[in-house]
Amino acid sequence: MASNRDSVLSICKGIAIILMVIGHAEAPELITNFIYTFHMPLFFMAAGYFFSRRYLSDPWTFIGKRIRGLYFPFLKWSVVFLLLHNVWFHFGILNEDYGNWTGGVTHPYTLKSAVTRLVMMVTSMSGYDEFMAGAFWFFRGLLVASIVFLLLYKLLDSRTRLTQTAAVGLICAGMVAFLALRIHFGIKLTTIPNGGWREIWGVFFFGAGVLFRTYKDYIRQNWWLTAGYALFLAYAATQHFSGMNNGCRYRDLLTLPLTGLAGFLLVHHISTVIARRDNFLSRSLVFIGDTTLYVFIFHIISFKLVSLLKIWWYDLDFGQIGCHMVIHYNHTDFFWVLYSVAGVGVPLAGLVLCRRIGSYIRRIDMPWRLRRAARD
Repeated sequence: MASNRDSVLSICKGIAIILMVIGHAEAPELITNFIYTFHMPLFFMAAGYFFSRRYLSDPWTFIGKRIRGLYFPFLKWSVVFLLLHNVWFHFGILNEDYGNWTGGVTHPYTLKSAVTRLVMMVTSMSGYDEFMAGAFWFFRGLLVASIVFLLLYKLLDSRTRLTQTAAVGLICAGMVAFLALRIHFGIKLTTIPNGGWREIWGVFFFGAGVLFRTYKDYIRQNWWLTAGYALFLAYAATQHFSGMNNGCRYRDLLTLPLTGLAGFLLVHHISTVIARRDNFLSRSLVFIGDTTLYVFIFHIISFKLVSLLKIWWYDLDFGQIGCHMVIHYNHTDFFWVLYSVAGVGVPLAGLVLCRRIGSYIRRIDMPWRLRRAARD
């Protein structure tokens, strides 16, 4: 197993990706409200936790890692889904009769619309297939947020004598102030899809992750505090407090930092306790946390397997398999549990299978390579 420090954050990410899938599976409203108050801030704080001050003197290494880890996977899989979009229409997996819960549907791509989307993918990390890659905004959000944080931190470090805590705290406060100005004056960052709302919050929570790593030894962790965080988030769920994809209201400026931080502290304490034991649960969550990319990419298409089962169970029109993200018929049943299991389990099972096949191919290929090397 990885070091305790690494395993705790891996478990945090594993829990976060499971919560994301549960939210996308359209679990009961109180559960989804609870999850959405903090699950995406958790990812940004986990990313900020691993930020190193040495990147201030070597920014291109950090930017290169971000591009390789976020932009390239985004572009690769966005293009794959772009090429498959009309294929899914041909087989009925997508259709123009059933869509998302607001009634919106998707359509086959013309050559013009496909090329337009490709250009948007390359230039602005947008234009991805909303019905099959609806979570892909996170790639752009984390890429932009982490690079903006680096640039602001480097600027403050080179032009002021602020300590790390003061500089990062100023960046976080500046993000909240900018969001307040945006709400008051209706400002939008037109160069970023969705006006940059989620990216700005991403900078805030990335910085919060940096501060958490600095002061984590001074932050108390016990079950009484953890229960308090859970109760606060449960109250937030009943009051419909918003997550990062919120409605640009003043209330969000006050509540999202609180729910995001409370959620991170809640999950971090639980993850710390789980990481103390090297057992099936801890190893499974570490594996899930270290392979969240594949769940992000494939959980929506994995939902379709459960949609087939739901269509058979309720004798529904087959076209409902095109519902995004899941079939909306009968929210009182427990199909959301099956959707959640499939959304996490199917991508990871596919990953394990691919790795084993690759390992097998390498083993049977190795003697041939050794014989060729001997002849050469």
